Amino acid sequence: MSQEFLGRDEQSQDAFSRAVEQAASNVIAHFGTLEQCYSGMPPTQTARLFDGIDLCPEQGRALKDVLDWVGANILRNSIAVTHPHTMAHLHCPPLIPAVAAEVMIAASNPSMDSWDQAPAATYLEQEMVKWLLGLFGLGGSGDGVFTSGGTQSNFMGLLLARDVFAREQLGWNIQTKGLPPQASRLRILCSEMAHFSVQKSAAILGLGYDAVVPVPADADRQMDPEALRQTIARLREQELLPFALVGTAGTTDFGSVDPLHALADVAAQEKLWLHVDAAYGGALMLSRKHSRLLSGIERADSVTVDFHKLFFQPISCSALLIKDAADWEVIRYHADYLNPEENENAGVLDLVTKSIQTTRRFDGLKIFVTLQTLGRERFAALVDGVLALAEEGAQLVRNDPDLQLMAPPRMASVVFRYAAQGLDETTLEHINTVARRQLLLDGEALIGMTRVDDHACVKFTLMNPRTRAEDLSRILEAFKRCARSLL
Repeated sequence: MSQEFLGRDEQSQDAFSRAVEQAASNVIAHFGTLEQCYSGMPPTQTARLFDGIDLCPEQGRALKDVLDWVGANILRNSIAVTHPHTMAHLHCPPLIPAVAAEVMIAASNPSMDSWDQAPAATYLEQEMVKWLLGLFGLGGSGDGVFTSGGTQSNFMGLLLARDVFAREQLGWNIQTKGLPPQASRLRILCSEMAHFSVQKSAAILGLGYDAVVPVPADADRQMDPEALRQTIARLREQELLPFALVGTAGTTDFGSVDPLHALADVAAQEKLWLHVDAAYGGALMLSRKHSRLLSGIERADSVTVDFHKLFFQPISCSALLIKDAADWEVIRYHADYLNPEENENAGVLDLVTKSIQTTRRFDGLKIFVTLQTLGRERFAALVDGVLALAEEGAQLVRNDPDLQLMAPPRMASVVFRYAAQGLDETTLEHINTVARRQLLLDGEALIGMTRVDDHACVKFTLMNPRTRAEDLSRILEAFKRCARSLL
């Protein structure tokens, strides 16, 4: 038993050290040294990796043998997110200091729901929240909580918006009484370019997809403030109840940022909760060059920020920030065995009172270790670098007569398509769809896919500071070769 759990004895400590070393050795041997972004193994063959394996054998095997199997079969056939040719999704390579922090988190295994499960960790997370509030200019009355990702953060922002509106405008306590009689009339406004988690949240909140009203975007794919005002007026004429406005600071495809000051003006005039989804763009606040793109975010009631995107943290790591800590009251709950009221009265900080999770990981440690190690200047340089690379990639596309750039890059995304002259739209649809898949199965590159103006398109999502302009040139040439071969 002494070798199965870390303890004070030398035998267990040696076992722990060997286990970490063996895991690291496999990561380097089977993942860190991959020459291609993917092995090319097709899905049907991947599913057969587990044929004949007893997932729970009667007698266990040596840990080294198990880790070696995982390295050779799982890691070697994973997407190499650290490879400079991996650029399909908002999926970053993790910084080494953050990975080191993950080892500490896993080994110490704190649970961030009550102080007596995570004494020092509780207060470090709270200090990280205070720093984030300052970074985003949300003031001294705010608060925040770490979450599993942008979807959960967006959900929590809209949950607070709904419940605060019901309490203050309808005189109804959803926490105790459930949805109010007016629930079918509640409406959420967001750009037509907003993340799908807005619709998903509305459904989970019991309001339904129909409660989300998309507002037209302008030519820059930003929410149109005038269209927003007209949409709200129409909703009020229909005796509907708009209660929340979602602004996007970095759309998934284009990185577009809604005009946050204009949205904040409308939200103030119409008494709407303003939630800003900055899952993609939040890291720009570290950049002295690009932080101006998020001007107005300080006027939001709640903000989503993801660290497993341009903060380069391992999944999962996200947060929800709110301007008024008193708004946690609509989700607060006291359990005698976990966070009794006497704890709160005595000043004990139990973080479960502001989370929809109970057991929760100490994800704040990763970003703390990273910030301490890199410092703001180096961190900002990484963010600035991928945005500059997107501009270079866009220029490469502009200069190629066979390619069409769908929009100038706003952040780290370049959306384009193969559009050689003389080809009909049906052929172009086929080429852009199949060529992208072929690049992946060849192990050449993993690039994204999307639709723009009803055209099949591909995209570079440049989350890796190790990617260079020459990598983009090589991928573009490979993409065009695939496209021509399909003709």
